[in-house]
Amino acid sequence: MIHYQLKCCDEHSFDGWFRDSAAYEKQSASGDIECPYCGKTEITKAPMAPSIGKAADDADTLTTEASTTEVSTTEARAQKVAQQILEAATKAREYVEENFENVGDDFADEARAMHNGEREEGGIYGNATDAEEKELEEDGVDFVRIPANGGKNN
Repeated sequence: MIHYQLKCCDEHSFDGWFRDSAAYEKQSASGDIECPYCGKTEITKAPMAPSIGKAADDADTLTTEASTTEVSTTEARAQKVAQQILEAATKAREYVEENFENVGDDFADEARAMHNGEREEGGIYGNATDAEEKELEEDGVDFVRIPANGGKNN
């Protein structure tokens, strides 16, 4: 597993875990990486500080076997964390779909009506364009973006 700090075109930063760099490149090129904050797929790798481990007193004392074991343990932990994140995103999406009203493409209008007291308060979900989302934010309407597919392709 490889970890990247990613950034969307709206400057939202988030972590991404990929099987290898080729998997990142393939998903990035096909638009399968989605910002968890806004859902946009224009993603780039953000600059990252290198991860530098504690130096050994004698570099020759490190064996290939020990290095391989350390990498496989790190990979196993990374895979477990990545799987937990995907499961949490899927559960959140399922909860919303089971308990909230789907207002489809009318989300922005319905959210604004709720915010203005013209509609009864309650959980809704649906779709909004980037422009509609920006207007909702400017108007102080609270909403949360969730990945359209529960993050399964990220």
